Amino acid sequence: MSVFAIVTNAAAAAEEAQAHAAEASSAGLPQLDPAWWPSQLFWLAITFGILYWLMSTRFLPAIAGAIEERRDRIADDLDQAGDFKRQAEDAESAYNQSLADAKTKAQAIAADTRAEMDDEISELQAETDAQLAKQVTAAETRIGEMKAAAATKVGEAAAETARAVVETLIDEAPSEEAASRAVADAAARPGG
Repeated sequence: MSVFAIVTNAAAAAEEAQAHAAEASSAGLPQLDPAWWPSQLFWLAITFGILYWLMSTRFLPAIAGAIEERRDRIADDLDQAGDFKRQAEDAESAYNQSLADAKTKAQAIAADTRAEMDDEISELQAETDAQLAKQVTAAETRIGEMKAAAATKVGEAAAETARAVVETLIDEAPSEEAASRAVADAAARPGG
């Protein structure tokens, strides 16, 4: 294609566009008619100015205030959360300290109680040992008395038996003194 053909095609396209523009303006589309553009630009400038004025004086300051208020509230909430965290840490350390104090106090009380119980047990054991010693002494005394009484009775029985044996053998009854003396002599001999 030559340059002349391109220019001819472009001119034809421009004429066709003007024809369509004429049809559009006659068809009732005034926004495409260049004759209406100055009034449209005038009302566009007035509308833009009013909207700009409303946005700059009413809406944007309100939005900026809300954003600033929200930012302040978030900062306050973060500060308050930090305070609560510090309070929680303080409470935790106080709790741990009181728990340690309570454990120490409980151990001290347990040691005191153990010492008191050991003292009481020692006292009770001493009392029990003393009572047992008294009972053992009393029992040994009774046993000694019973041995002595038994020895006396055995001696008396031996003397009676010796008198009865001698009387049977010689048909003569010895005196109680002689029989008791003979039993005492026989008991005093070694192996007797």
